Amino acid sequence: MTKKKTIEQTSNNNYLKWFWRLVIGGVIMMILPFLLASWGALGTMPTFEDLENPESNLATEVISIDGKTLGKYAIQNRTPVNYKEIPQNLVEALIATEDERFYSHSGIDYKSTARAILTMGKGGGGSTVTQQLSKLLFHGEGSKNLIQRLKQKVKEYVIAVRLERQYTKREIIAMYLNKQGFLYNAIGIRSASRIYFGKEPQDLKIEESAVLVAMLKNPRQYNPKREISKEKSFRRRNLVFGQMEKNGFITSQVKDSLQKLPITLNFSPEGHSDGYATYFREYLRDYMKKWIKNNPKPGGGEYNLHRDGLKIFVTLDSRMQKYAEEAMQEHMSNLQRSFFNEQKRNKTAPFYDLDKKLVKTTMDQAMKRSNRWKRMKKSAKSEKQIRASFDIKTDMSVFSWKGDIDTIMTPNDSIRYYKHFLRAGLMSIEPQSGHVKAWVGGINYKHFQFDAVKQQKRQVGSTFKPFVYATAINQLKLSPCDSFPNTPYTISKEKYGMPEDWTPKNATEKYGGMLNLKEALAGSVNVITARLIDMVHPKTVARLAHSAGIESEIPEVPAIALGSVDLSLFEMVGAYSTFANKGLRVDQMMVLRIEDKNGTILEQFIPETEEVLSEESAYVVLNLLEGVTKSGSGQRLRSKWGKYPDNVVTGYPYEFKNAIAGKTGTTQNQSDGWFMGVVPNLATGVWVGGEDRATHFAGISKGQGAAMALPIWALFYQKCYADASLNVSRDEFEKPKNLDIELNCSKISSEEDENPFDDEEPEF
Repeated sequence: MTKKKTIEQTSNNNYLKWFWRLVIGGVIMMILPFLLASWGALGTMPTFEDLENPESNLATEVISIDGKTLGKYAIQNRTPVNYKEIPQNLVEALIATEDERFYSHSGIDYKSTARAILTMGKGGGGSTVTQQLSKLLFHGEGSKNLIQRLKQKVKEYVIAVRLERQYTKREIIAMYLNKQGFLYNAIGIRSASRIYFGKEPQDLKIEESAVLVAMLKNPRQYNPKREISKEKSFRRRNLVFGQMEKNGFITSQVKDSLQKLPITLNFSPEGHSDGYATYFREYLRDYMKKWIKNNPKPGGGEYNLHRDGLKIFVTLDSRMQKYAEEAMQEHMSNLQRSFFNEQKRNKTAPFYDLDKKLVKTTMDQAMKRSNRWKRMKKSAKSEKQIRASFDIKTDMSVFSWKGDIDTIMTPNDSIRYYKHFLRAGLMSIEPQSGHVKAWVGGINYKHFQFDAVKQQKRQVGSTFKPFVYATAINQLKLSPCDSFPNTPYTISKEKYGMPEDWTPKNATEKYGGMLNLKEALAGSVNVITARLIDMVHPKTVARLAHSAGIESEIPEVPAIALGSVDLSLFEMVGAYSTFANKGLRVDQMMVLRIEDKNGTILEQFIPETEEVLSEESAYVVLNLLEGVTKSGSGQRLRSKWGKYPDNVVTGYPYEFKNAIAGKTGTTQNQSDGWFMGVVPNLATGVWVGGEDRATHFAGISKGQGAAMALPIWALFYQKCYADASLNVSRDEFEKPKNLDIELNCSKISSEEDENPFDDEEPEF
C-alpha cells in the first residue's frame, strides 16, 4: 500500500512538474517575443530619441497676414495641431469608435486583444489607438507576409507601451490624428478638416468629426467624396454616433437626430494648382529656394522646403486675394464669351494682322514650347515623329470657364484652342508699407502657368504717361492748370540720334486750342505728352521711373512717353504706389518673416525705401490722375461701375464717389489693356491681353483698357469696400501743408455723353 502510494505521488509530482513547465514555458513563450523585440532581436527598434522625435515630413505652410493658410509645400500635406486645437466632439468620437478603454489601459487593451483572437478578428481588431500610432510612426502599412506581420505586431505592442510611458494620453491622441492619412493628399486632421470641410479642426461640427473618424478604419472604403462609397461612409458615420451614445458621450435623442443628417462636404483640395494665390505661391517657391541656399541650418545643412515644417508669413491678405480672384473670374468669363463670338467671323482665329505663314510660325513656336514636345524630345524621338504626334487625336481635359471639359482633339487643335483665351493679371499693394496684398498671375494656374504679374512684360501704353508728367512737375514746377497747344509736335531726329523725325498723332486725330495738363492727361493727349518729354529729356523720365522701382531697361528715346516700353505689372504697381506714398518709394514686400517648425524666427524682413519725388509733386500727379477717373478715359469707373446704388452687375451697393487716381492704357491694335488705380492706402494694377499680341479684339470699344482691365479693378474694389474689416480708404489724398502749386482749374464736364475721351485709342 505504501509502495503504491509512493508511485502515485511520484506520478502526480511528475504531472505537476510538467504542468508548471508548460505554464512557465507558455508564459516565457508569450513574454519572449516581446523581450526579443525590445532587445532588437526581431529587427531595429526605435530608440528613446526616436520616440521623442519620430521622423516625419512636415509641410511648409504659407500664412497670410490675416492668419489664414494660403497653401503648403509638401511631400505629405501635413501640418500638425496640438490637443487644444482638436474639438472635444472629435476626441469623443475617436475614443468611442476606436478605443473605448483608452484612458484605462497602458497601451494594450487585453480584453479587446483576447476578443480579437477568439473571434479571429470578426468582432473587430484589438489594436488600441496607441498601437495604431506605433504602427503609423515606425513601419506604416502592415506586411502581407504572416511571419513578418507577427513580428510587426509584437513590436507594435512594445512600442505602444513605451509611447504610453513617454507621452500623456492627450499627446498620444494629437500625434495619432496628426499622422493619419485621409486621401486627396490630406495627411493629418488639419489637412483633412480643411480639404473635406473647408475649415480648421476646432471649427468642426460633431457630424463632420464623425465623418473623419469613420474614415479611420479604411479611408478609401469609407470615402465620403466618391459616389461609389458615399453610402458606406454614411452608414459608418452613423455607427460612430451609435458608439458615442453607447459610451455616454451623446444621448439617444441626439444620436437619432444626427443619424438623419446627410453628409455635407465643402471639398477644397490643396494641391499646388488648387486654392488661392497659386501664382504667388509658385513665385514664393523660387524665392524660398534662394533663401534656403543662403541661410543654412544652425547645425549645418540646408532646410528642406517640403519636409522641415517651415512657416512663411506673407503680406497677402486672404480676403483681398479671394476678392481679386473672384473679380477676375467674373469679368474674364464674360469678356471671353464676347471674344469667342467675335472669332466666329475671323478666318485666322484667334489671330489678327498675321498672314498664313506667320500663323504657322506662331503655332510652330508654341508646339516647340509645349511639354509634349520636350517630353518626346527627351525620350529620343525624331522631330518627324514628334510633329506627327501633334496631329493624332487623343483624350484630354481642356479648360473652359464653366469647368474642365473632357474631349478628344489633336494636340495642335488644343494649342490653337488655348490661344483663343485672353489672359489677365492683377496686383495690389499697400503704398505706405510696400505690402503686396493680392497677386493674381492669370486666369487658371492649372492650365495657364505663365505669371502675368512678375514673369510677363508687355507694352504699357498710356499708363506710362504719369511718369512723364511727374518728371515735368517735379523738375519744372508745372501746375495742372498750365496749358499747352493741342497741335502736332515734331521732335527732330538729330536731337536724340533717331533714324527719323518723330511726330506722334492724337488717337482721335483732333487738334486745336489749348489744353491744361489735367485735361491733357485725362484725355491721354499724345502731342502734349510728347512736348513734355522733349522739355525734360527722355533720360530724366527714365531716371525717375527707375527710382520709382522700375528695374527693366527703359530706352532713352521720346517714344517712351506714349508707353512703347515693355514692363511688368509688378513694376508698374510698385511705381504707382510712390505717388500715393507722398513721393517715397517702398520696395514691394511679400514675406514678413520665416519661422522653423518650433516657432523660432529665422529671419524678419524690412523693405528698403527711397525718396523719388517731392511730396508736393506726388500730390499734384495724384490730382491729375483723379481727373482721369472723373472726366477722362477712366471716367466709366464712376459712370458705369459706381453710378447706381444697387449695381446689377456686381451686387455690391457702393458708388465710386471717393478719391481715385487712375490711368487706362491701350496699346497698338488693342493687344494690351491696362488700368492702374490708386486710393490713399491701396494701389492696384490690372492687365488683360492675349498670349500673343496678334490675339486681340478687332475694335477699340471692347479692346481698350477701360473695357478689358478697368472692370476687374472696379469689381475688386467694390468687394473690398463691402468688407469693412479691410479698411480700404474712402478718404481724400492727404494734401501737403505748404502746397504752392495751383490746382483750382476750370471745371471739366463729367457727363459720359459729353466726354470726348471715353473711348481710348492706342497711343502709338
